[in-house]
Amino acid sequence: MTHPVLLVSRDSSIVTLTLNRPSVRNALDFALARAIESATRELAQDETVRAVILRGAPPAFCAGADLTERLSLSPDERTLHTEAIATAVEALADLPVPTVAVITGACLGGGAELALACDLRFADTTARIGFPEVRRGIFPGAGGIVRLPQLIGPGRAADVLFSGRTLDAHEAYQIGLVDRLCQPGQLDDALAAWLAELRHAAPGAVRAAKAALRRALTTDAVTLADIRSLRRTLDQSPEYEEGLRAFAERRSPRWMAE
Repeated sequence: MTHPVLLVSRDSSIVTLTLNRPSVRNALDFALARAIESATRELAQDETVRAVILRGAPPAFCAGADLTERLSLSPDERTLHTEAIATAVEALADLPVPTVAVITGACLGGGAELALACDLRFADTTARIGFPEVRRGIFPGAGGIVRLPQLIGPGRAADVLFSGRTLDAHEAYQIGLVDRLCQPGQLDDALAAWLAELRHAAPGAVRAAKAALRRALTTDAVTLADIRSLRRTLDQSPEYEEGLRAFAERRSPRWMAE
């Protein structure tokens, strides 16, 4: 599993995936999305793996979809880009072993959806988490619409999703979006302590517990299909074109309704 944009390392039964596009805050282009999917599909078949850790090369976890790449794509290609990210997120969520997102810096959009697809989220106080998609004329298209209310409740999810605002690490922890909050430099110790506890548990029992938990929480597949259909329409909308142009030109978007 060698991918220049995704580093894969292993310490005994623990595998770490590191998003490796630091110059663009690990933004998700086609190559990175496909590398995540490929690596996680392969890890899902490895019964010697006990946990998978997802982190980003400093200075960020993941700033979301690579909008610079997306701006150059046709409407149909933008849909394919969205679906590549969604497929990567689902492949991560489908891993049969516990997964932990280790979050520092920006964790936005598709990056936040990657974090939500993990079982646990450990963050330090530099973390900034949000779903800014509505400010670009779209909405989260990789399962965040489903997973966020499961974590923090529908009201709080509506607040975050409809406004597109970014949460600081303290608020994210207070509302349950983050499971462990640490000072900078202390994340690795917190993660090591949790992994030490995990090693006391029977691997087969943990895999079975995760499968049962996932079954209890998984939303009906038709609903997920509906979400993808709605998002596909937005990917090809004039509003999204304006959102992307505003991003590239570093200005506020000018919505037609205003």
